Amino acid sequence: MTHLIVDGIHLEFRWIGPGPDAAPTLVLLHEGLGSVALWRDFPDRLAEATGLGVLVYSRRGYGASDAVELPRPLGYMHEEGLDLLPRVLDAAGVRRAILVGHSDGGSIALIHAGSDAPKIDGLVVMAPHVVVEDCCVDAIAGTTDAFRIGGLRARLERYHGRNVDCAFWGWNLAWLDPAFRQWDIRKYLPRISVPTLVIQGEDDEYGTRLQYDTIREMIPAPVEVMVLKDCGHSPHKDQEAAVVAAVRAFVGRLGLS
Repeated sequence: MTHLIVDGIHLEFRWIGPGPDAAPTLVLLHEGLGSVALWRDFPDRLAEATGLGVLVYSRRGYGASDAVELPRPLGYMHEEGLDLLPRVLDAAGVRRAILVGHSDGGSIALIHAGSDAPKIDGLVVMAPHVVVEDCCVDAIAGTTDAFRIGGLRARLERYHGRNVDCAFWGWNLAWLDPAFRQWDIRKYLPRISVPTLVIQGEDDEYGTRLQYDTIREMIPAPVEVMVLKDCGHSPHKDQEAAVVAAVRAFVGRLGLS
């Protein structure tokens, strides 16, 4: 198992394609239940299509990374975007980055891009959250019994091992905390100065067009929105070929491939 060490924290990671000295890097930020392994072959497809390096890592408490104490703070995505992500990029030697975030990872990417010192050339966010919607809370509430008495725990354990409870409850309990209804990252959007591609499925059970409409209205830099038919909350799984093609074209417009 390969790990990045960030201030003594061991984070599971994979690197695909050219290193940071040879090409810009696509940095993949996983969803609230994700990990390196749960990206499956998507990072390899991106590296092949774009010719760029791809860095994939499991955040603390996920996959084979170090555990984290529960409950997670309700500002855990802010901590990841403002504090931990810059240190990950430094530890990996990333020089030029395009962030590719899914769900929670998309929100972390947006927070980082709207911070004081972002280290990126572009953003691709798939099914990101900028505010909390009822449909998202309802969908997450529906996973509780699936984890406790259904088969979800066993399925996730294949990807998170000893971190399975940490991964699930860290995400589930934070989003279902009544105080989390006030979670809102819109203040970061007007400070984003890099081109942004938003990808969302028409059938996303965790978010509506409110998310991408808000991003399109509030980011002053160029924003493209792709809404995919026959697609739920995971565009890179439901419509992998379309997403890979869209990222390749986006990277080409940035002049990085």
